[in-house]
Amino acid sequence: MAKFEGVRWAPRQMRYLLPEKQFDILEADAKVYGVSRSVFYASFLCFEGIRFFCKKDAKGQIVVLFLNWHKNLERLRRGITFNLSREQAGMVPTVEELETIIIRQYFGVPAIRAFLEEMAEAGAQGYLRPFTVDEEQSMGVTFPTQPSVRAIFCRYDNYLGEPFTGVVTPQWVRAVGANKTGWLKLGVNYLISLKAIDAAKDVDAGAAAALFLDDQTHLPLEDRRVTEWDSSCCLFGFRDGTVVKIPESELILPSITIQGMVILLKDMGVKVEERHVTYGELLRRVKAGELVVAASVGTAGIMNRCQKLVCVDEKNAVAAVHVPDTAHPLYGQLAEAKAYYWNIYRERSKLPAGMNLFKYAL
Repeated sequence: MAKFEGVRWAPRQMRYLLPEKQFDILEADAKVYGVSRSVFYASFLCFEGIRFFCKKDAKGQIVVLFLNWHKNLERLRRGITFNLSREQAGMVPTVEELETIIIRQYFGVPAIRAFLEEMAEAGAQGYLRPFTVDEEQSMGVTFPTQPSVRAIFCRYDNYLGEPFTGVVTPQWVRAVGANKTGWLKLGVNYLISLKAIDAAKDVDAGAAAALFLDDQTHLPLEDRRVTEWDSSCCLFGFRDGTVVKIPESELILPSITIQGMVILLKDMGVKVEERHVTYGELLRRVKAGELVVAASVGTAGIMNRCQKLVCVDEKNAVAAVHVPDTAHPLYGQLAEAKAYYWNIYRERSKLPAGMNLFKYAL
């Protein structure tokens, strides 16, 4: 579903070697050694996607603003921890350490000053991508010996998330609860996402998203629970005015954006329930016309409404098709919440209770 327009990358990336706590600035296209465990065994591969806004204040200083990004950094810490041995746990940087490295060291590098100046002049949105690799030249199947955090960022003009067609893909399982990998932002999860989208096109050639069910494949199809989209979480809006958010679990990436959207919707007077939705319930309510809007929620696009959701049966044949009721109030309220959310970054909307705006003058 990622459809970025007008992407331009910063001229440098950063690297922070965890064993030595050593910070370096690399060229934007700096590579990883081909003989790396990260390449061959997906060892120590996790990442984050963090939206930010760049502007100039009344004094002409460059200011970058992040919304709830400490939660992103904590999620990155969990991914780092998962990829290291117990003996290496002391290498995991704190949230405060990551904040300092990125803001004060990386964003303070003179070589990217002009790029940030340009972003601030344009009032551009940015996307920060911290990720991890093993820097050692090794083919061994072991934990990384030179784990590092790298990061680079870009600016972009638009994220084209609407309209999109989604297909339920019960034959694919994005993550396994027993391994507790679904709640981590690991590269291997997203390979499965791409494979599922590819399979979704067999059902509908226009499919751009796959909706996953849980990992309980031994259960009857209708008893399995909806989890998330291929690269984002989901919200369902029903005809009675209720919005349902799927509870977080080991199968679902805890979305920072969806937590904020829920706060905004509640402030708007929308009833939000956090509960499981079985596939049987979803099918029944689609057939009855009770589902008025399905939406994907994630960092880059914030919130995008589905133009068509195709549900399948045990034989992967079409069982029901949802199209949104654009006249229903919830359809417009979700768009209003999305606009409000982005305007918080730009300090044009009041910050709701329970959300934190981080503002840094560079």
